[in-house]
Amino acid sequence: MSNADEQAGPSAAGPLGHRVPDLGALELLLAVARLGSLGGAARELGITQPAASSRIRSMERQLGVALVDRSPRGSRLTDAGALVTDWARRIVEAAEAFDAGAQALRVRRDSRLRVAASMTIAEYLLPGWLLALRAQRPDTAVSLHAGNSTVVAERLLSDEADLGFVEGLSVPAGLDSAVIAHDRLIVVTAPGHAWARRRRSLAAEELASTPLILREKGSGTRQVLDAALGGLARPLIELSSTTAVKAAAVSGAGPAVLSELAVGEELSMRRLVRVPVDGVALARDLRAVWPTGHRPTGPARDLLSLTRG
Repeated sequence: MSNADEQAGPSAAGPLGHRVPDLGALELLLAVARLGSLGGAARELGITQPAASSRIRSMERQLGVALVDRSPRGSRLTDAGALVTDWARRIVEAAEAFDAGAQALRVRRDSRLRVAASMTIAEYLLPGWLLALRAQRPDTAVSLHAGNSTVVAERLLSDEADLGFVEGLSVPAGLDSAVIAHDRLIVVTAPGHAWARRRRSLAAEELASTPLILREKGSGTRQVLDAALGGLARPLIELSSTTAVKAAAVSGAGPAVLSELAVGEELSMRRLVRVPVDGVALARDLRAVWPTGHRPTGPARDLLSLTRG
């Protein structure tokens, strides 16, 4: 081994973080240089003088040189300490620039929230959650894209949304999720329909053989119904929003399958009638979703917490 190798060996080994003093120690050294007093530097940084002395000694051992001469008249830097202080000033200034940049990134992140939600959640649950979020974060601009569960997954995976909400039976590939609520699909029809006057529950076979007003394929509502009927549901009309399906049912076009959340007012005012069904599993979980491994932060995290309130 050469002399140069011997000189560079132990001192240059290991991670840089083990060889360079931490920012707190460097800030302390700068304060000692500015104030000429270890006690004054300790008070400025909000630590005790024994803690400050211990930190300086630890830094001297780490660097292998004396940095501060202590005396009853105060503390002054050694020649090596003056040189290290110049380097420390540059490191601390760079750290301050880093901190300012990170703060700017947080401000930019927190200034907007992009939400994608399937239709039932977008229409009947999200408005209340977003009003609560606005009370917490009045400066955050929120954009909402409503679409079916497939569209929600696509927007999240292409970084066009920060948080999504879906209604289907399964979590789309590439997404993590949390259950935020429970829902049930029900069969409804206009009061003039024959089903509105029936005394016995519909069987799965009768429901599957009857043309229905349905949401489009790809929606969470349709996914649940197709699974419950083994893919045998017959569409009378396929529509792309819960509101459109509900309006068609109210008009008397035919029976529809809708979220219980969506038809409360229509049922209470007898614009729609609930038709009982036996032997069909129409319960579902409502979920918040986000890209796998990227837990929501900032406004997205706050909105997620509000859904569980």
